[in-house]
Amino acid sequence: MQTLLAQKPITVIRPLDYLNAATSEEFGLQLTTAISTPGVVAVLVDFGAVTFIDSAGLMALVSGLKQAKKMQRRFSICSVSAGMRMILELSQLDRVFEIFENVESFQASNCSVKTDW
Repeated sequence: MQTLLAQKPITVIRPLDYLNAATSEEFGLQLTTAISTPGVVAVLVDFGAVTFIDSAGLMALVSGLKQAKKMQRRFSICSVSAGMRMILELSQLDRVFEIFENVESFQASNCSVKTDW
């Protein structure tokens, strides 16, 4: 299951344990809800508690990024483990996502909407 922390104008989503075919649908729905919420300008997915991600989890993440771009919302990820970073690098998704070390480094960055995709 996932944890959703609404902090307008930033929403932090913290998926837990596995992001796979069994959990990706719920994760995708949480992303859709967070991104489309009026007043939210940024969504941050904190992967600190994720131990595994498969292609279904990656697809949900990419779908969230596409929706955020359409709605001109900032979409970032943080707390990526070494194993997950390797998956992102192999799929070249590390070039697509704005990746931060942790929530604090995201908060320290400029929290405006990224529009130069």
